[in-house]
Amino acid sequence: MSTAARALLTDVRDTLFPGRGGKYGLLPPLLVGLTVITGLVDAFSYLTLGHVFVANMTGNVVFLAFGLVGVGGFSVATSLVAIGAFILGALGGGFFRSRLSSRLRRQLAAATGSQLLLLVAGVILSAIAGGVLQGGLRYGLVAVLAVAMGIQNATARGLAVPDLTTTVLTMTITGIAADTHAAGGTGSRAGRRLISIAAMLGGAVAGGVLILRGQVTASLVIAVILLAVVAAGTRLAPAALTS
Repeated sequence: MSTAARALLTDVRDTLFPGRGGKYGLLPPLLVGLTVITGLVDAFSYLTLGHVFVANMTGNVVFLAFGLVGVGGFSVATSLVAIGAFILGALGGGFFRSRLSSRLRRQLAAATGSQLLLLVAGVILSAIAGGVLQGGLRYGLVAVLAVAMGIQNATARGLAVPDLTTTVLTMTITGIAADTHAAGGTGSRAGRRLISIAAMLGGAVAGGVLILRGQVTASLVIAVILLAVVAAGTRLAPAALTS
């Protein structure tokens, strides 16, 4: 096995199954779980709530521009609701970080617990709509889910685990190429980056398949289950989650 392949497999192993002496403890696999959730939730929002993301704000800024110039299928109001709610969630995530910065386990528990409640509210709203996501229910779902993802993004940003932002993959993909030895870099840590990409891709594929089969709310239900597992992980392994 080549040195590059060995390094790739080691990176994958250390990300998914970190040892006791790992610098970030159990954070990498927990953040991978949150990345899967991003794929599920954004698949739900884009495919059922119109052309809008609740986690990817770069896309929403572009969609807002399309709406402003009158491109069909894009709503200025929906984009603004998503961006505004996301900012509100990010404020909440920042609040948790500033108040509990020295107690990482409690910070994660507060963030994931709040996000879990919001996603459960999203499941309830989606179930009430019965697949007809229009009017106030649609805006309500966009707002609830965007707040939840704002909390997640602010928390992941504060934890600052390299290449595990849980949402933004542009720089992750850039790093795979730009940091390689062939480009004069020190090594791309492609294992962790590929896991991050695969996690979001897998979540989005699962969400898309469920929605195409008419199981509109199922993607949110799976996101809730995964988030409950992540939240439990922050509580069951306090020794590995230190500041």
